[in-house]
Amino acid sequence: AFERHSCVLRIHAVCSFNRLFCFSASRRSVMPAWVIDKYGKNEVLRFTKNAALPIIHYPNEVIVKVHAAGLNPIDISMRGGYGAATMAMKRDPLNMNQSGSEFPLILGRDVSGEIMECGLDVNYFKPGDQVWAAIPPWKQGSLAEFVVLSANEVSHKPKSLRHVEAASIPYVAATAWSVIVNTGGLNKDNGSKKRVLILGGSGGVGTLAIQMVKAWGAHVTVTCSQNAERLVRDLGADDVVDYTAGPVEKQLQTLQKFDLILDNIGGETEKWALDLLKPWNGAKYVTLVTPFLHNTDRLGLADGMMQSGVTIGCKVLKHLRKGVHYRWGFFAPSGPTLDEISEMVDAGKVRPVVEEVFSFAQVPQVFQKVEQGHARGKTVVSVIEDQKE
Repeated sequence: AFERHSCVLRIHAVCSFNRLFCFSASRRSVMPAWVIDKYGKNEVLRFTKNAALPIIHYPNEVIVKVHAAGLNPIDISMRGGYGAATMAMKRDPLNMNQSGSEFPLILGRDVSGEIMECGLDVNYFKPGDQVWAAIPPWKQGSLAEFVVLSANEVSHKPKSLRHVEAASIPYVAATAWSVIVNTGGLNKDNGSKKRVLILGGSGGVGTLAIQMVKAWGAHVTVTCSQNAERLVRDLGADDVVDYTAGPVEKQLQTLQKFDLILDNIGGETEKWALDLLKPWNGAKYVTLVTPFLHNTDRLGLADGMMQSGVTIGCKVLKHLRKGVHYRWGFFAPSGPTLDEISEMVDAGKVRPVVEEVFSFAQVPQVFQKVEQGHARGKTVVSVIEDQKE
């Protein structure tokens, strides 16, 4: 029995080795990509045809051929080095690599494309599947021909969307879901008639969040500039407050109080927004603008996390005395979340909001556009011209 068992193990090992060897040998080792070799402004972006082609290191990974990529404000921040210390710790927990080992770094957090290769433990996907994903910031991004991801970060893309449309959704959807469902406690079972306020509703996260909570029966109030009002109303906003028409807080104080506030703006809004919540009713304020990465970059992981813990602890207690809940919200990569969003898209409850599509050659212009702010939805890069689209 022992001999038979060891024989099976040897055969399995040989098959695994041959599969990996054949996979590597049958493909070239480089690919086109946009990379950065140091942190800085737009001039650090460099196009190369010789970026290292990703390979499968773990049996739960897949390689995706990128058809379209989406850019987010975090890509602009990461280009400048934001979160660099924290991401380095995530990539290299034992600190075995030299400083700067993340370079050449590929940015881009959204991908829509096609599975090319699956690790040995991947059963849910097969080569040829049309998929989408939100790529964690510590991994190489989607501004390249191929990207490698864990299978649990990937989802079958909505059948009703083309790749350039699908690439506008994953990162903001995963963020909105994490903030609204996981942190805010709102979902399709309890969302009916809840009053939700979205501060800064015309960007990527805002336009997705409006549609999500509206599909669950919530009443949605949005702040944005006057020229974005039509967009957010088309997406389902019930009340729209124009921040250019006078102090936002005074306009909002005339409305009924809220069950959930999602803050995409940060800064001064924290000083008055929590007074708009229903007290002693389980109401929550969740902000996406947190000092967490800034603290860990500045102070190191341990001291930065301690500083963040003290900060949020003080704020939670301060507002708890008033009967409202203060929370920080974060992006969380999740294939199952995207499965839920995919169903909502194909059911017509959520639609992509694509402001502009650029070609792969125009990536520096894409960064300039996203950096300017005042987004109306998402900016997308078409990496390959898909004939089927």
